[in-house]
Amino acid sequence: MSTARIIENVRKTTQSGKAQAGRWLLMFERDEKMLPDPLTGWAGSGDTETQIRLTFPNLEEAKRYCEERGVDYHVVKAPPHKLKIQAYADNFK
Repeated sequence: MSTARIIENVRKTTQSGKAQAGRWLLMFERDEKMLPDPLTGWAGSGDTETQIRLTFPNLEEAKRYCEERGVDYHVVKAPPHKLKIQAYADNFK
């Protein structure tokens, strides 16, 4: 049985706009452990679901997608965004 994480997209620190804010990302968790390849030494597994990333406009649609397909899920909400309000002149005190 697959398990999915539904993650709220947050604005990156290098972004000034809020275009992707409020969107939700669905990612499948790994079911098989990763093993080193005997030839190259690279870690890999046969679990290809971890390569799938789906975006949804809201949390309800992401939950409905999982429920319709019988996928267990858990929701990871974004931490609250705190602004540190200060005057520009405070940088020189």
